[in-house]
Amino acid sequence: MKEYVVKGMTCAACVRAVEKAASKVEGVSSPVVNLSTEKLTFELSGDFDEEKLFNLVKKAGYELEEVSKERIVTLEIDGMTCAACVSAVKKAVAKLEGVSEVSVNLATERATVKYDPDKLRISSIKEAIEKAGYRASAFTNSDSEQSRLKKEAAIKSYKQKFLVSIVFAIPLLIIAMGHMTGLKLPSFIDPHMNPLNFALVQLFLTLPIIIAGRDFYLKGIPNLFRGHPNMDTLVGLGTGAAFIYGVFATVQIASGYHNYAGDLYFESAGVIIALISLGKYFENLSRGKTSEAIRKLMNLAPKKALVKREERFVEIPLEEVEAGDVLLVKAGMSIPVDGTVIDGTASVDQSMLTGESIPVDVGEGSKVTGGTVNINGAIEIRASRVGSDTVLSKIIKMVEEAQASKAPIARLADTVSGYFVPFVLVVALVTFVSWIALGYGFTFSMSMTIAVLVIACPCALGLATPTAIMVATGRGAGMGILFKNGEALETTHKVDAVIFDKTGTITRGKPQLVDFKVLNGFTEKEAARLVASIASRSSHPLDRAILDGYEGDLLQVSDFQAVAGGGISATINGGKVKLGNPGFIGTTGKEVDELVRSLSELGKTPVVASYDEKAMAVLGIADVIKDSSVRAIEKLKRSGVETYMMTGDNERTARAIAAQVGVDRVIAEVMPQHKAEKVGQLKEKGFTVAMVGDGINDSPALAAADVGIAIGSGTDIAIEAADVVLMKDDLNDVVNSINLSKATIRNIKQNLFWAFFYNTIGIPVAAGLFYTALGLRLNPMIAGAAMAFSSVSVVMNALRLKRIKI
Repeated sequence: MKEYVVKGMTCAACVRAVEKAASKVEGVSSPVVNLSTEKLTFELSGDFDEEKLFNLVKKAGYELEEVSKERIVTLEIDGMTCAACVSAVKKAVAKLEGVSEVSVNLATERATVKYDPDKLRISSIKEAIEKAGYRASAFTNSDSEQSRLKKEAAIKSYKQKFLVSIVFAIPLLIIAMGHMTGLKLPSFIDPHMNPLNFALVQLFLTLPIIIAGRDFYLKGIPNLFRGHPNMDTLVGLGTGAAFIYGVFATVQIASGYHNYAGDLYFESAGVIIALISLGKYFENLSRGKTSEAIRKLMNLAPKKALVKREERFVEIPLEEVEAGDVLLVKAGMSIPVDGTVIDGTASVDQSMLTGESIPVDVGEGSKVTGGTVNINGAIEIRASRVGSDTVLSKIIKMVEEAQASKAPIARLADTVSGYFVPFVLVVALVTFVSWIALGYGFTFSMSMTIAVLVIACPCALGLATPTAIMVATGRGAGMGILFKNGEALETTHKVDAVIFDKTGTITRGKPQLVDFKVLNGFTEKEAARLVASIASRSSHPLDRAILDGYEGDLLQVSDFQAVAGGGISATINGGKVKLGNPGFIGTTGKEVDELVRSLSELGKTPVVASYDEKAMAVLGIADVIKDSSVRAIEKLKRSGVETYMMTGDNERTARAIAAQVGVDRVIAEVMPQHKAEKVGQLKEKGFTVAMVGDGINDSPALAAADVGIAIGSGTDIAIEAADVVLMKDDLNDVVNSINLSKATIRNIKQNLFWAFFYNTIGIPVAAGLFYTALGLRLNPMIAGAAMAFSSVSVVMNALRLKRIKI
């Protein structure tokens, strides 16, 4: 069996056209096209000409793509500490045969790999990662809680390491440096009276700190020999060199060379490890806050549900609920799954999912979403979507995927980090050799080298982009704006042209009666009753709109007839009532003609009613504009974004609607299959285009745009094709999504600037570049504190996005 993706289909006619084209190709047997999955499948019955198939389908107005066999796996990576680790994992996986794409995220500690299962197994990917010095395990959504617990354990571990380190580092620092500040030490550890005791006490105080920071040596040093040095390598080499030199100096003191007591460097090793442990604790604590949005979403769904079993409701675990089950939701309870109300009424709070603060009243036949809260009343619902198929589960998956993805702007940091640590090692070596050559001695040269190794941490570089993306996507989810990936989040800030679909996007998508003008002596009450009575017998959308706008009792209707494209007629109260377009009604007079024309010019659909061939009323029916449309378009125009409205309506109606909402330009009379072409034409002019839509017919245009924005109340196909999903039916969120993207990119650029600036300034100072001219020298302990602060500052800056005004 062969399978292809079909692009450009919008309706059943498209399905027939593709099937017809495919059936003309020799070797193709029983072609079947599925509109919902947008796929063509068929059996092979002989030699098959694929090129001919592609050409025939293209001639029919559609495009084919081969279905990719590639799979995507998400792996949780243990042991990554900086951007160099990210680069090492990425390189180890990317060189495997069968891997087409790999993305590694330091903030989420996950790798996403796209690979060909015919050429590669997941076990081989894990093995490559482990050879690079890290641990990998497959990750699924069900592992989120376990992952959270693992991160909490990591935070606790760093806290314990810091506490152990600081308990010993404080007395170590006092003993090592106190006598230099005038602090008198007890005689038995005074460096002038008992230099050996002075050294031994520092050695024994440093040992527990070294043990607490053993990961720097057990992980960092081996990574150097694997060819993937990272932050742990730099810290391990720097503090390890200081410690080993201290041990050497202690041996020398024991041998009678008391002059070594002046520079032991135990305090440098101990205090640096303590400060870095503190930095890692705060960094992990802050990074834990970046995924709060996911945890809040996951906590929306209850763990158990009341399900009907043999005429009574029993409590069962949520994962055991199946589609078709009847559930009871009492006041105050969260709705467990997506479903339809079959009994009872209630007010439902949807704010956590949509951001809409006003509760929604639901009753029999109403759709409800899992994770929303029943404020009052009791309802019975029939489950329609359970498990991973619920809206809440899909939102969680979408946000997780967005947080795990990388924005294109991150490529710069990825590229730099691959060369950064080796560069630092070379600088450290050159620093040591240079100062030795200049005659400054081993101790001074060692101090400069340690400072270089410790200050040049690439942590800030690796965290700059992913933390900002995590916080921003979480903030967006809380506002009801779902970015599907980092690329969408980045591209949105460049948008300078927005195309709005009309029906269901700018307008409500449901006709409403907005004008009712009576004529020829009829009263409004009398005419409305007659019109509503005849409309009640019709299922036409315009007639349903008329009936929805009427409150009152109806009259008996007989001899009802409907004329396609014209209108309806019936006998009511012994008279002939007709309702339809002016042509169907017949000669109506000048006043009716003027009313019809004025309504048409305003973009409304005119409907005329007559009684016994006498014009009774002229009705104006319109697809009412959403309250948010005018405000949103005004905000976009103020920010310099060009606005377009695209519709299949005639030019006059489209321009009337556009004038009401203030849209700059109108693209009217566009067939669904041509919407993507219009988007392409605008892109060719140099615009970064966002397409906003809600229907199946919008999906090709959503996919063709630089940023596709789907209204959450729209179809699943439209949502699937989009890059951004708006959970609220509010076009102001189009503006908010652009503003959030701008704020995020601004935040990322700030992070990257400070990460690069910090290292650009810090490394030369640590290497002593300004020492001979200005006497400027960086103590290794200060370098350690600065390194720890750099990572924390980047994460804290990213966390500002949680509170920034959009």
